[in-house]
Amino acid sequence: MAALLNRLHHISLHVSNAEKVAGDLVSKFKFSLFATRLTDTSRQLAFRKGTAVFIVNERQNQSGVSLNEELRLTDAFDPHPVNVGKNDRDNSIKCLYDVSPHYPVDSVSNVCFEVEDVERSFSTLRNLGCNFMVPPTTVQDERGPVTYSVVKSIVGNVCHTLIDRTKYKGSFLPGFDVIEKDCLPEEDLSCPITHFDHITYVCPKKSTHQVMSWYEKLFGFQRFFIKSDEDVDEGFVVNHKDVGLRLTAMEYWKCSEAGITLPSVDKKEPDCKFVIAESLPGQGKNQVDTFLEQHGAPGIQHIGLYTKDIVGKQQEIEEAGHSPQLLAQNGILLDTTCARILYHRQHPLFTKPLFAEDTFFLELIERRGATGFGEGNIRALWRSVQAHMENQTGDSQGEGSKKTMQSGQY
Repeated sequence: MAALLNRLHHISLHVSNAEKVAGDLVSKFKFSLFATRLTDTSRQLAFRKGTAVFIVNERQNQSGVSLNEELRLTDAFDPHPVNVGKNDRDNSIKCLYDVSPHYPVDSVSNVCFEVEDVERSFSTLRNLGCNFMVPPTTVQDERGPVTYSVVKSIVGNVCHTLIDRTKYKGSFLPGFDVIEKDCLPEEDLSCPITHFDHITYVCPKKSTHQVMSWYEKLFGFQRFFIKSDEDVDEGFVVNHKDVGLRLTAMEYWKCSEAGITLPSVDKKEPDCKFVIAESLPGQGKNQVDTFLEQHGAPGIQHIGLYTKDIVGKQQEIEEAGHSPQLLAQNGILLDTTCARILYHRQHPLFTKPLFAEDTFFLELIERRGATGFGEGNIRALWRSVQAHMENQTGDSQGEGSKKTMQSGQY
């Protein structure tokens, strides 16, 4: 029996420079900083837009400390809660609700889900052979307790925090100082993001089925077909010149009684899907290979953010001196099923990847009655990323001096 998930709570980033990533989230995607945890050994910043929440963890320059040594945890539930309230704060845990991976590059490495019973989930998943990085741990402050555990996924450095906050009366999580609403800036409606739409993993060749089986067995996810006539074994294949990719998607089964309930415009369906990308054998180097090389392991390559009005970016195109008729050439890719805009560094509306390495970017996507991705969109998206990678390669070989930056680029 799979663990019972309620909803996606937040996604964690581990970075060396929190200010830079925070600046991108706030200025480019209009997220607001709403909670912080600052101690002598940790810095955790929480940003929100709609119901999408990112926690940015600034990693410390430390070595020689293993994850479980850092948290001084055992493989058993500790019934004694850790006090993290303002008057009795225990700062010994460096990365609350997560682990400090000491990863050599910036990385998005934790997708946190809310559950109703962490101890039951822990027992269920451990019996299924899961490796827990943090066993059930309870923390509390003046507003009550929260229990969480952290399980390692089958994908590279990705882990999943399972959290139960049903007994907590606060607005976020114990240990975080929440910024009062009166002190928060007025919401910027120019980028109306509402929730996380999808999360894309990059994995090695021929590992997709193993990843899908893991998520199906442990969390109840089921196959989602990107294209209606998609081959069950081959997935959705994207070919570009001599480069080939295989994309396969999964979601929590819609008919499951324990189905995951995520914030959605249409409450009848789950909206956060997981996409697995791998290279096809015997073809040229592509963005999947680049990610694996620069990231050093499989992991999260990009996250789709759902927006209610993707064409609202039209004003920014006009302000950058471009005609609205150029939407399609500037990143808004329209077809009969959905519209999406990819942010990276090639076109006037694209931003650079969030990290120094070409390993992670964000994407905006709007759906109008569609649950999929749009075949034309997904091909254009991945070809755009491929073209960006090829331009980067040209720059590194000395051709960068011939390239000019377009005025509308972020």
